[in-house]
Amino acid sequence: MPSEKILSQKKETVAELTSKLKNAAAGVVVDYKGITVANDTKLRKELREAGVDYAVVKNTMLRFAAKEVGYEALNDVLEGTTALAISDGDQIAAAKILTKYAEDSKGKFVVKAGFVDGGVIDAAKVAELGKLPNREGLLSMLCSALQGNIRGLAVALNAVAEKNGEGAPAAE
Repeated sequence: MPSEKILSQKKETVAELTSKLKNAAAGVVVDYKGITVANDTKLRKELREAGVDYAVVKNTMLRFAAKEVGYEALNDVLEGTTALAISDGDQIAAAKILTKYAEDSKGKFVVKAGFVDGGVIDAAKVAELGKLPNREGLLSMLCSALQGNIRGLAVALNAVAEKNGEGAPAAE
């Protein structure tokens, strides 16, 4: 039987994880086995710059926290080495960075699953999410689409005005 001190530390860890999961916009669970210290340092720096909290977690602790939040579907992937990346603001930041890194690592670093919008998603959905452009890219695409429609309308109105202007005599 664990001592009271150790038990209270574990409960505190689970409570902290639960709080992070509840407040997160999105998260990704990965298997980090085979990653070198240098690559891990680079990855952590990139995640930190994107505002993503990344930490190695114990599967048991994450199971308890996931149960509290309603992410029991994560339990299926909580085996082996596990790290958790949580983003409070950007829903695709963690998925984008970790998916790219997993592709570059050739099987040594594996995305297990993730969660977004209150639901658990599998590794394939995380990969799809990671391929989406970031917020600025999406806004740029939207502006471009809107600008194209307005430009088309302006050209059409100009063509109608020119056509009407050619056939009518000048009233002076």
